[in-house]
Order: sequence, then structure tokens, then C-alpha cells
Amino acid sequence: MSDLSYAEVSARLQARWPEQKIDPTLDRVKRLVELLGDPQKAYPVVHLTGTNGKTSTARMIDTLLREAGLRTGRFTSPHLETVRERITLDGEPISEERFVEAYAELEPYLDVVDAEQEHPLSFFEVMTGMAFAVFADAPVDVAVIEVGLGGTWDSTNVADGTVSVITPVAVDHAHILGADPVTIARDKSGIIKPGGTTVMSQQSLEVFEVLQAKAVEVGSQIAREGIEFGVVSRSLAVDGQLISIQGLGGEYDDLFVPLHGEYQAHNAATAVAAVEALLGAGAKTEGRVTTELLQAGFAQVTSPGRMEVVRKSPTIVVDAAHNPHGAQATAATVSEAFQFQPLIGVLGCMKDKDVYGVLDAFEPIMETVVCTRNSFVERSMPAEELGELAAEIFGEDRVLVRPNLLDAIDDAIRLAEENAIALGSGGVLVTGSVITAGEARTLLVRKPKDATT
Repeated sequence: MSDLSYAEVSARLQARWPEQKIDPTLDRVKRLVELLGDPQKAYPVVHLTGTNGKTSTARMIDTLLREAGLRTGRFTSPHLETVRERITLDGEPISEERFVEAYAELEPYLDVVDAEQEHPLSFFEVMTGMAFAVFADAPVDVAVIEVGLGGTWDSTNVADGTVSVITPVAVDHAHILGADPVTIARDKSGIIKPGGTTVMSQQSLEVFEVLQAKAVEVGSQIAREGIEFGVVSRSLAVDGQLISIQGLGGEYDDLFVPLHGEYQAHNAATAVAAVEALLGAGAKTEGRVTTELLQAGFAQVTSPGRMEVVRKSPTIVVDAAHNPHGAQATAATVSEAFQFQPLIGVLGCMKDKDVYGVLDAFEPIMETVVCTRNSFVERSMPAEELGELAAEIFGEDRVLVRPNLLDAIDDAIRLAEENAIALGSGGVLVTGSVITAGEARTLLVRKPKDATT
């Protein structure tokens, strides 16, 4: 039992090198897991990378595997409200007590690695080691691991994925990964490992060629959306959509997914192919992946902070879109799933993102945008600066600046109610970054009494 408190552990982690600061080497994390006995080798791994859709797809895979009777661990990032969300067992964040225990068990080894290496372990490297160790200790039957950034040099890449999943690749983190999708795809292809299966969501031809070349080079089987698997049909349903999927082992019909957006249907198809690749497809499954299993699994899927309705009257939607590709998908989803008249946007963005592209994607659907700032001050764009950019695209008369997020949401609610075409027709979309989405959820979603961050 550790004498450390959860607050003390959180402070020690936050004092480390931030996860957005990249040193392209796996030496530190390799040394850490070596000292821990290579826990990442104790279970099969489904490893995910891509630009958008990773976390939603990871949550789907996790849920489907649990429905198949497997004990799962899931490691995703960033978190919305509590760092414990990053490490889950059987779909639930580990407790504060287990989080503290996991850190205390690693701390002596952290000191060894820090002393040996030129730079100490980063926040993300320590979190990766904690996740691998927690999963081995549980033990889990399978781990679903999402990269933090890129692929080749990401800390999670000390694991060898039995299944490597690559969701759509677009431009994000350009200052680190590269300014074009092909360059970024080369980095992300680093998670493709010999003897495994690579499941690719829909990609541009140029990106697909990069990923396919890597898979062929290392001897990985390939499953491509639109060729080996894909969405056969989809229709809107109350609080979600009804889809049919052509999987690797057959067609699965009448799958209700309680999430909005065409992109979530494609995420679902990718998740099915990944589960089939892990468990075996077709005759090899002996009935393990069935329509009934998928129906039961998808019905339980959640994706907090991804087109999530958190309040009604007026409807408030929270979404973590933070790059142009994600913002375009969110804008299309809002237009399809809701009939907001008007839609008022609340945006808080990171200054190292393509903020102009995000604003441009949202301009056609938002009557007014309220520019704000989340609390992650080091990287977040000041509300006034965001407002100046927004005025170039929306026009000054459609832009408000409210530096405080709660004030921004309150003003957006007021505008949605005052300018509604009909009773209840106005809506609010809070978006622009994962941090903004998480802080909005903290303000707007009622939590159990024992919930802490």
C-alpha cells in the first residue's frame, strides 16, 4: 500500500516532460518495460493509429471484445476529464487507489531510467508503462492500445500489435509529423508489425500506397475498407443510426449504433474488421463473431465528447473536433442529425492547430460563434486572438469573445433560445479541442457523488 495520495501522483506525473514535446526515440520506454519484465508481451494487442476516429474505434473494439467474453484493457489519450480515463479495465477507468498503486510500483524503475538516460521519462512514457503493467497484472485477455502521437516513435510502439488499425490519415500536428498526409502516413505505418494483420479505414490513394507498401515489406496481412470490408448501408435512427456491415467473415445486418455521424459508421466497420482479424473471420471463428454479438456490443457503445448530447432545451452538443478533417465531419454530422435553427458555436482551440481550417469548416453551419479559451493555457489560443481569426471568416457581427468558458456557454444558450425559429429549435455546439470538450463536460454533465479527477 503506497503512502502517496492521488493528488501527489498526479502532480509528479504533470511535472514530467509534457506529452506534446517529442524526442524521437524509444530508448527510454524500452528500458522501462525491460525493467518491468516486458509486460506488453503478456497479452495480444490491438494497436491503433490515425488522425481522427482512434478513440471512438478503440472504444468500439473494446466493447465488442468484452461482449465476446474477453477481459480487456484499453489505453487511450488524451483524456477528457480525468487522467484515469486513459487506463481502463473492462471498459471502466481504474480507481484512484489502483492508479496510485500502479505509479508506486513503477517509481523505483523510473528513477533508474531517469538516471541512465539523457532526458528523463516523459509524462506519456510513464503512463504507457503504467498501462502495460496494469494490464499484465489484471491480467487481461487482450489490450486495445491507441498511440499518443504518430506511430513509429510513439511510446506505445514497444508493443507488437497482433492487429494494427489505421483510421483515416489527414494533417494534424504538422509541426511534428509533417505537413502532408503522405509524410504523416509514413510515420504512422511504423505500428505495422510482421506476422500481424493491418486493418485500414478509408484512405486517400497516396496514403493507402504508403500503408500497403509497409504491410508488404514486413509481411502483414491487409484488410482494407471498401475492398475487404465496409459499410453496406446506413439509415438514421432515434439517437443514432442503423447500419449493415460487410465484414471479413460475412455480412452483419441491423446493427444499431447509438452514435451520430457517417464517420461513426465507418469507425464501426473498422472495429468489426479488427475484432474479426483478432478472433478469426469466416469459418475459423466457429460462430464467435456473429450478428447477435455485434448487435449486443454496438448497443452498449459510448463515445464521450464525440457528438455527445449533454443537455436538452436547448440542446447542447459537445464534440472534440480539433483539426479541419474532424471539424468537417462534425459539421456534416450536425447538419444530418439535427435541425438547429439557429446553431450557436462555442470554440476553444489550441494555437498549434490549423485553427483557420477549423473555423472555415464550421462557418456554414453556425449562425454565431462564441470564441473562448480552455484552461490549458500553455497551448490554448487566447480568446481575443481566436476572435480575430473568426471575424475574418464569419464577419465581426457573427463573433463574440468570452474568455471564460462558462460565460461563453451561458451566452451561447441565451442566443440559441432568443433566436430560435421555433420553440426548442436552437442548439449549441461546444468544440475546438479535446480539452474544451472535457471542460464543457465537467461543467454540464452531472457526475456521481464519488466522481473525481
